[in-house]
Amino acid sequence: MEQTEAGRGVMPDWQSIRVFLTLERSGSFRAAASKLGVSVNSVRRRIADLETLIGAPLLTRHVDGIRLTSEGHAILEAAARMETAAFGLMRAGETAPFAEAGEVRIAVTEGLGAFWLAPRLVEFQRANPRLTVDLRCAMESADVLRLEADVAIQLSRPTSPDLRLVKLGRIHLIPYAAREYEQTYGLPAAPEDLARHRIVVQASSQTIRLEDFSRELPGFPASVPIALKINVSSAYYWAIAKGAGIGLLPTYASAIGARVIPVDNLGRFSLDIWLTYHPDAERIERVRRTIDWLRAAFDPKRYPWFRDEFIHPRDLPTAIKGEPLPDLFAGFTGMTP
Repeated sequence: MEQTEAGRGVMPDWQSIRVFLTLERSGSFRAAASKLGVSVNSVRRRIADLETLIGAPLLTRHVDGIRLTSEGHAILEAAARMETAAFGLMRAGETAPFAEAGEVRIAVTEGLGAFWLAPRLVEFQRANPRLTVDLRCAMESADVLRLEADVAIQLSRPTSPDLRLVKLGRIHLIPYAAREYEQTYGLPAAPEDLARHRIVVQASSQTIRLEDFSRELPGFPASVPIALKINVSSAYYWAIAKGAGIGLLPTYASAIGARVIPVDNLGRFSLDIWLTYHPDAERIERVRRTIDWLRAAFDPKRYPWFRDEFIHPRDLPTAIKGEPLPDLFAGFTGMTP
């Protein structure tokens, strides 16, 4: 492959390689710009500069996105190796003794982050006063291989063989409604009654919707009246709690004092909770401490709603061993009816 005279002997900078890799993985300039937090024109300039440096076009533009040229595929392989080496250098530096201080990034689904981890972070901070926690609550999974986070908690099982994978527990979901909703509309006694009710759905890649898993139930209607669609768990919970309709919530919603009541006879669903991180991360003191704390925060023995077996919300108080329920969830007293 020929190089222009201007580009001969000049090494591409890491930022341009990072933009190129993000563009190829995103599939379009607009998607790459959104992921990088820059303008579309900025991405275009980086790619144009890289093409000038390489001396060949790296991609072609189409209505459905971008496609790499043969030169682009060759550069892609080298860029991926460069990325791996760069991350290796960063991880090597992180294993120094002083790494017990600094920042640790936890990526977690928005519901578990807002309603479970955030209220109990204070105990971790008191035990590790030199650490700064960056809690990233989002509906999409973070890529820990590319250092988007140090550790990630997600509801879909990662498939990369290069990741360390730990099953933290299982989250059980059942339909819930508000007392106000029950007073206004009543509650469905059987699946066929849903046709006369209002349904709230959450639209994201890591959620299960009532109409998705309940269709196997005898009598489930061909269509249900969807009153509201919401993309984040916190707003989704408040819509249900304020009486907007019936929706799926984890069974621990009852335990933390959520202002909702379970709706029986409409089925239930379970999802495994996965902790994932790069194997090298355990060598970093602050990340290792964080991993230990996260495993304890989802301990099924202490928090029975994370066990593999389903426990109905009404039976959760008797399943808790040790501390009484009010002391465990004192931080949620504002949500108590």
